Amino acid sequence: MRAPRLTRIVHTIGRYGLDEFLPGRGGRLLRAIFAVAFFRRDLARPRAERLRLALESLGPIFVKFGQLLSVRPDLIPEDVVEELARLQDNVPPFAWEEVAATLERAYGRPHTEVFATFDAVPIASASVAQVHFATLPDGREVAVKILRPGIQAVIGEDVALLHALAAIVERVVPEGRRLRPREVVVEFEHTIADELDLLREAANASQLRRNFADGRLLVVPEVYWDWCNRGVMVMQRIDGIPVNAVERLRAAGIDIPRLAREGVEIFFTQVFRDGFFHADMHPGNIFVARDGRYCGVDFGIMGTLCDADKSYLATNFMAFFQRDYRRVALAHLDAGWVPRDTRVDEFEGAIRAVCEPIFDRPLKEIYFGKLLLRLFEVSRRFRMQVQPQLVLLQKTLLQVEGLGRQLDPDLDLRRTAQPILERWMKEQVGPRALLRQLREEAPLWARTLPQLPRLVHRALAEDSTRRLEAALDRVAATQARQTRVLGALVLVLAVLVLLYVLR
Repeated sequence: MRAPRLTRIVHTIGRYGLDEFLPGRGGRLLRAIFAVAFFRRDLARPRAERLRLALESLGPIFVKFGQLLSVRPDLIPEDVVEELARLQDNVPPFAWEEVAATLERAYGRPHTEVFATFDAVPIASASVAQVHFATLPDGREVAVKILRPGIQAVIGEDVALLHALAAIVERVVPEGRRLRPREVVVEFEHTIADELDLLREAANASQLRRNFADGRLLVVPEVYWDWCNRGVMVMQRIDGIPVNAVERLRAAGIDIPRLAREGVEIFFTQVFRDGFFHADMHPGNIFVARDGRYCGVDFGIMGTLCDADKSYLATNFMAFFQRDYRRVALAHLDAGWVPRDTRVDEFEGAIRAVCEPIFDRPLKEIYFGKLLLRLFEVSRRFRMQVQPQLVLLQKTLLQVEGLGRQLDPDLDLRRTAQPILERWMKEQVGPRALLRQLREEAPLWARTLPQLPRLVHRALAEDSTRRLEAALDRVAATQARQTRVLGALVLVLAVLVLLYVLR
């Protein structure tokens, strides 16, 4: 299954002339080979359009890669950004006949008996599913998300190929072990498997809606559980403007700088307060309501962080904001992300050299392509291991930064994020944190305190029993040693007697 898929990828590269993206140095031979092997190829279309068409033809995993690139205008040319932006929610839809058949399989009856109205033309079509507007029998307007037919088999082939490629990278590439490609692929496989289960996505949406129940910053659509199953998800219809339609937002009277700041606040609140964040924040999934609040959709990919990861990240962010690069270096060392023999002063100096040039600059003056390259050089020099559990967070950070750049290039990330982090740190350390922990632990203490005398007695009894058993074991071992010594002595005496008799 992997060889045909790899063949198709190579064929797609050649058919769409994507070898044009190869660098001049070291890529001339490959370009010459592709030119000879695929001499009948249409190069009349612009290169950006050819790239988009190639990604669409290769399927959902490659479309998601294109979506990530589309929010990085600092990393790729402007013409490519504009074309790849069409991948956000403009992937060619599947036919209405397949939609109707999927709905009938899901509900066991025709869709006309389930919904009062159902729009045959999808409002959005993405790599894994597409969305149609409909009306429930009681008149509620809903959005119906439907998985693409056969998508599980397509993704299964791509994931198998990724596993094979990761194994090759780990064995062949000198830094393969540090990059931990196989663990990253496993993490991605779990993520994409979650995205293919719409019941899980519905649960994610429900959790995120509870986390932002006050509705001040983020609107999350209500899930209508009675109409949901693994292949179909029905939720409240959201009316909003796409977050990247800046001119439409201005025309609607939306305060763009405030919108950019609140986007950063939403992200940091999800990460540090809840440890549960939307991990697919490309423009196709983020809208803005008429009153200026964010509206989120598509909750198939959600990231989670444990307390240790949140604490590590908060420490690093705060240390960076305070320009305390030694603290950043020590945090990496304490977390075990760099080898124990790393010289802290050298690591600190390398981090300072990367961070100082971008400090207190607005987004429009930060060249993240160069920054990422220098960070990679630092991680390679100090043998820093990739953390698979944070891959989703890293991807989301890139998307958030890309959105912020589109909305307000003058946005100061430090001034926006630092107060949020300081509030979180105060809640984790200090009197308020102690009171919160006391409240959380009080029920357990109420159950445990009355049992404390019995538990102490049991512990002492068990300790006495263990000591007695250990003493008996020592006696038995001593007796065994004595028996072996006596046995050996008897054997020696028997040999001596036998020699005396034979003499």
